[in-house]
Amino acid sequence: MSNKPQAVSVTIMGKEYRISCEEDEQEDLIYSAHQLNVQMCKMRDSGKITGSDRIAVMAALNLAHELQLLKNQNTMLNQIDERLAKLSHKIENVLDNS
Repeated sequence: MSNKPQAVSVTIMGKEYRISCEEDEQEDLIYSAHQLNVQMCKMRDSGKITGSDRIAVMAALNLAHELQLLKNQNTMLNQIDERLAKLSHKIENVLDNS
């Protein structure tokens, strides 16, 4: 069952944004916006990157990179899980046949 979308207010680098989202996803949206705000403010405050557009792009690239790393780790864990299941099956077969 889907909840009715509601507008949620988040602030990123001093600007308020109203974003429509499902009620059961609001907490995740607020947390994500907070994380993005923290990362963008750090970049701005470092003085190495200027301009909100550039800061937003660099923050997006950093977050996309982190997501890709997590996906790669998840893929490796799934492969390990599959190998362990195959080994377990082989061991069970050997024990059943002995």
